[in-house]
Amino acid sequence: MRSNRIRTTVLAATAVLAALSLTACGGDDGTDAKKPAASVQATGDSPSATPEKDSTAATDTEPAADTAEPADKPADKPAESAAKPASKPQPKPKPKSPVTCTGANTKVTVTKVSRPINHLLLTVTNTGDRPCYAYHAPMLRFDGAQAVFRVLDDSKPQAVVALGPGQSAYAAIGLTGEPNGQKPYPSKHLGVTFADRADAPLNGSPVELTLPAGTYWDDNGFVTYWQSEMDQALVY
Repeated sequence: MRSNRIRTTVLAATAVLAALSLTACGGDDGTDAKKPAASVQATGDSPSATPEKDSTAATDTEPAADTAEPADKPADKPAESAAKPASKPQPKPKPKSPVTCTGANTKVTVTKVSRPINHLLLTVTNTGDRPCYAYHAPMLRFDGAQAVFRVLDDSKPQAVVALGPGQSAYAAIGLTGEPNGQKPYPSKHLGVTFADRADAPLNGSPVELTLPAGTYWDDNGFVTYWQSEMDQALVY
């Protein structure tokens, strides 16, 4: 009986040792077998980690690009121009005071007209840079005459004629009056003297004009006051 127990015990111990030995061997194989799986898992984790870093980097750089854009936008340029001081408007020059029309600041011409007959037209043009007043009537003297030509009082305008630079005034010359048997005088030249405000002749030499060929006048002729329009002068 005792020998059987010993045998049984020995067999049981042997079986336990064998089982332990198998377990130890299986553990080593199992560990080696699991290593490739762990490597695959690490390899699988690595690609997913890389895109996360790229996404984060792109997110981090985008705000920096947005922040730099406003410096180049054209909307900032008006602010620079707005900072410049506005230019002050230039004051308008004061108008120059009028002067008297004379031979020095005007040009005088004489022409023959078809209507009325036996009439000449005297034109004075302001060549100066100031307005000038053509006072009263021109004082005319034909060559060979002893007195100035008669002024037609009925032609006096309501106001003094003022000429701006470049503007003109007119006076009509009626060469002959009502026939009275007087023989008309031929003339080739005409002297024109301007009057001042008091209707006195201005100092200085008169303007000398050449008359149209075939000009004749008599003592019944006349000259009108200066008029602002040609038609107003030739109505007499």
